[in-house]
Amino acid sequence: METKKKDNVKNKKKKHIDKKYKKQSKNILEIILILILSISIILVALIFFINRGDKEKEEAEEIEVSSNGLKENNVIEVVIPKKERKEINDWKLVLVNRDNPLPEDFTIELANIDRTKQFDKRAIGELKEMMQAMKNSGINNIWIQSAYRSIEYQKTLYDNKINEYLNYGVTREVAESLTLEYINKPGESEHNLGLAIDFNNVDNDFKNTKAFNWLSSNAKDYGFVMRYPEEKAGITGIEYEPWHWRYVGKEHAYKMEELDMCLEEYIEYLETN
Repeated sequence: METKKKDNVKNKKKKHIDKKYKKQSKNILEIILILILSISIILVALIFFINRGDKEKEEAEEIEVSSNGLKENNVIEVVIPKKERKEINDWKLVLVNRDNPLPEDFTIELANIDRTKQFDKRAIGELKEMMQAMKNSGINNIWIQSAYRSIEYQKTLYDNKINEYLNYGVTREVAESLTLEYINKPGESEHNLGLAIDFNNVDNDFKNTKAFNWLSSNAKDYGFVMRYPEEKAGITGIEYEPWHWRYVGKEHAYKMEELDMCLEEYIEYLETN
């Protein structure tokens, strides 16, 4: 009897220990699950922020590119569609300057202004009308000093001017630089084109004459513009020449005045609009 009682006590203790152990095991398991869940959440969050940071960095690198589409140590090509330039085929707007010389095969049909001077046959009518209109306005002290020049004659003028400066004792480089302020190289002068004229004595005093004032107000009606305005010297590359006028046609002359553009600017405007 006593032995049986001891066994019962022993069994009760065993059940209590087992119950306590199971409870502890359950608590430990719950803690482990919570830890695993917490670690998983932390890992997911880290991965999210790392990926987000990489994406933002890539986007920043794509935006931070130089004008040619390249970023140092990170070559990223940005393809920007270029706006096609329109081709200008109007003979009245042929651009002749230091960057745009006449082609070697250039030809022109000339007509006589007088016994010694010639002009493009297609525009000489407007030139003569303009000269007559000035005379009708009482302006008689006006004449054409220079119009069309052959390439050979342009070379003579250019070389003579250089030699004139060389005689002052300057270097050839300085002589050429001074010459280019007013005389272009052969093939780079509008006079070789046959659409330009120089008035009177070819000096800045011409701006103080009645003829100049009349031209400034009325030349556009006959298709002529002052080719080298003082404020455009940085664009044309030629110093102010109030005596030098160029035929561009009435429509273009009006538009150039409206836009306040020299020929270089106007052609750029037409090509890109």
